[in-house]
Amino acid sequence: MEDNRNNYEALKNSHPCFAGHRANKGRIHLPVSPGCNIECKFCDRKINDYEQRPGVTSVVIRAEEALEIVRRSLELCPEITVVGIAGPGDTLATDYALNTFRLIKEAFPDILKCMSTNGLLLPERAEEILEVGIDSLTVTVNAVDPAIEAELNSSIVYHGRRYEGEEAAGILIRNQLAGIRKVSEAGITIKVNTVLVPGINDGHIEEIARTVSEAGASIYNLIPLIPQYELAECEAPNCMQIETARGKAAQYIDVFRHCQRCRADAIGIPGEKDFGDQIYLNRLAHKDTFSHG
Repeated sequence: MEDNRNNYEALKNSHPCFAGHRANKGRIHLPVSPGCNIECKFCDRKINDYEQRPGVTSVVIRAEEALEIVRRSLELCPEITVVGIAGPGDTLATDYALNTFRLIKEAFPDILKCMSTNGLLLPERAEEILEVGIDSLTVTVNAVDPAIEAELNSSIVYHGRRYEGEEAAGILIRNQLAGIRKVSEAGITIKVNTVLVPGINDGHIEEIARTVSEAGASIYNLIPLIPQYELAECEAPNCMQIETARGKAAQYIDVFRHCQRCRADAIGIPGEKDFGDQIYLNRLAHKDTFSHG
């Protein structure tokens, strides 16, 4: 695991999601992945220009458009060190993200490449992730117990078949952990995100952190629930609940504490500078019509 540790230490100085504000580094998210293969009960993907949260973008772009957007973004914000793809759907559910990273690798060989996934297809697409040169991978793991995961995820579509309940949850969890092991063993830094949902997985955080750390993850990020979609009636965790959960996780893994819950088309320095409006000048022309599926 030495290469993994070395990669993680290097990212602390160059990646805003690992270094925090002290590094004054920027990132750009490219919204090229519209489709998803799981249905989380708290996920409400949308196209709009005003919500500041994951799963939201002003527009879905093609891989070829991404190169020009990166060029323009670097002109506006030279502090950008990372190109990331985090949706608005899952990056491995279609080929768009990996195809985009192939173009980025050729056109911008020095920029860091970061990708987020739910991990359902991670074991079988791990070699492609390595081939396109991903520097850090984020996997969203909301539970490692199928009974708990089934309360957070309605279903998955896996190799053309729909699975529901604990059966779906078991497949998802097995694939997430197998994929984390495979990618981390190749020296890629893994960050795990968990959406903290009081009353469902808040008592399970310690077990998640221990399990993903043993699988090879280097850093752990707790994202407070935004009550919406099927979990609209749930309460968001308060500050004490978040800090308690972070303390439990920190016994096993480094904990990330400054997540901005970025949009899928975020551009700039998190919490300081945002250039999305200047890049997507036609934002307001796009209708708020993005649906699930």
